[in-house]
Amino acid sequence: MKNELNSRNGRRKSRRLKKPVKLTLLILCMLIIGLSVYNFSLKSAETVQNDNADNVNIKVKQVANDKESPAPVKETAITISAAGDFTLGTDETFQYAGSFPDEADKNGLSYFVAELDDIFKNDDLSTVNLETTLTNATEKAVKKFRFKGDPSYVQILELAGIESVNLANNHIHDYLQKGYDDTIETLKKQKIGYFGYDNKYITEVKGVKIGALGYEGWNDTPELREQVAADIKELKEKGAEIVLVHYHWGIERSYIPMESQKTLAHYTIDSGADLILGHHPHVVQGVEEYNGKFIVYSLGNFMFGGNRNPGDKDTYVFQQTFHLKNGKLTDKKEINVVPFSISSVTHRNNYQPKRLEGAEAERVKNKIIDVSNQINGSDWLQYDKNNINN
Repeated sequence: MKNELNSRNGRRKSRRLKKPVKLTLLILCMLIIGLSVYNFSLKSAETVQNDNADNVNIKVKQVANDKESPAPVKETAITISAAGDFTLGTDETFQYAGSFPDEADKNGLSYFVAELDDIFKNDDLSTVNLETTLTNATEKAVKKFRFKGDPSYVQILELAGIESVNLANNHIHDYLQKGYDDTIETLKKQKIGYFGYDNKYITEVKGVKIGALGYEGWNDTPELREQVAADIKELKEKGAEIVLVHYHWGIERSYIPMESQKTLAHYTIDSGADLILGHHPHVVQGVEEYNGKFIVYSLGNFMFGGNRNPGDKDTYVFQQTFHLKNGKLTDKKEINVVPFSISSVTHRNNYQPKRLEGAEAERVKNKIIDVSNQINGSDWLQYDKNNINN
């Protein structure tokens, strides 16, 4: 009996010991599970943080790379050519063999451009002084010489590669208002740009706007200055990055510009012009550099039907290459003074301008240097890419 009681007590004791053990094990299990979940959460959070950090680093690197690689600079070069008086025709009283109309009838219009060496075709923009009317009008101005050419002569400009002409000169009204209006209509039909007086010209070359103006500049007056400054400002406001100004001025057959030419030219550059181009004296005058810009005081005759045999046949084409960065003009200067004769023969004027070479080119170039030295020196030679004295 006693043994039986002991046995029962042992089983009860054993049962009483098992319950705390189970509870302890249960708690341990819960702790282990909780720790596992906690560790897993920490690792997940670290992974997210690391991923976010990587993304931030990538963005920082991209911003840094953007700062290190600025947008590329777009550089543009535009070459502009200029020549002097184009009298495509003559005075009607000059009815002689070998006159401009006679040569046109005998040889065709391509004859007049045969010796140009494509100088106006190989540039970006060409501009000359149109010293005549292109009209069939008959009523004339009362003056000594009245120039006109057949309207078909406008094709000579296109054949030469000339895109624009100045009209502000002392012969454009030789056939009064009708002759002037006819000339403009003829140029329009041939799609030749024109400017002068109240006419302003803007064209676009390689995405850059170029403007041109023309005036009779016989005197440096307050009225003319006011008009010039206002016109340049207007072109600039319309987006012109390069502004050319033609002046018909000076004294015929004088190789030295008048003082009024110089003061007017300087004022025009101070007002925003980028290149001054002069004509009327029928002979060459010098080139001056002023405030980083060039003044060509007289380009002389070029294709000149108004005289059968001028005593001085020397002339030249002035070329300037303008350099731009991102559409804005820079200070870089490059010019090319190209000697020509107004005739391809020496004994008369055959109205066929010829590019000179060798000793004759050197003679005309030195002549331009000499007359430049009588203005303000010839330091511009340092910018002449074909300086024969180098």
